[in-house]
Amino acid sequence: MPGWIFDLPLWIVGPVLVLATVAYALAGLWLVRRRVLPRLQISDKDSEFSGSLMQAVMVFYGLAVALIAVSVWQNHADVSRTVSQEATAIAALYSDVSGFPEPVRPVLQQELRDYVRYIIDEDWPLQRRGEVPAGDVAMMDRIEATLVAFEPATAGQTLLHAEALRALNLTIEAQRLRLDAVGTSLPTVMWLVIVAGAAIGLGSTFFFRVEDARLHAIQVGMLAMFIALVVFMIFAFDRPFRGDLGVSPESYELIHEQLMRR
Repeated sequence: MPGWIFDLPLWIVGPVLVLATVAYALAGLWLVRRRVLPRLQISDKDSEFSGSLMQAVMVFYGLAVALIAVSVWQNHADVSRTVSQEATAIAALYSDVSGFPEPVRPVLQQELRDYVRYIIDEDWPLQRRGEVPAGDVAMMDRIEATLVAFEPATAGQTLLHAEALRALNLTIEAQRLRLDAVGTSLPTVMWLVIVAGAAIGLGSTFFFRVEDARLHAIQVGMLAMFIALVVFMIFAFDRPFRGDLGVSPESYELIHEQLMRR
């Protein structure tokens, strides 16, 4: 699926997706009832067979879509948790280095402030476009070099230095996971299964001989609307950093405002 679609506002994508799905269902139903059903000799037993077949199709489609929806939501939640873990690790690292002596303390504090501002101002706009930021690793390498070069002079500084190194390792790990998640999305083959399955499932409802065409249209339209809403939910959470429901840099903004400006 083209990446630019995920940048569209959800209040546009949702109605368009629902209307397009319902339009396909009603147009297909009208065409089948007008052109196909009159040429078929459908009995009550045939309707029972069609109903059983449609149930089988919808059960398999429902299972596949449910598994995909759970996977997409879980991935979105994992990315959000990774962002919170990185922000928490940075906060712990900043608190640790604030106990270092001069002249290393202000250097590390400034490097961490710059790193957080870089994440907020530079990383997030790139991540929202699906691009992996390139400057994080270099900035973290400078912070690591400064921290490793520090030589503790007392037992207290030694313990504080060890805690800072631990927090640094957690920060690097979370950073790597965040950057890896930028390009996370459902493979094209899964989107093909979702779209083709919806078309086949709805198409199987066209071949019932329902005397009242309006009743048939209402039922098919409601089923189409429900399928469209489920597909819309998958779409909304597919790219963790993109769209209106994308993960925000709020965790970093919080520690920058509350911790790093004191």
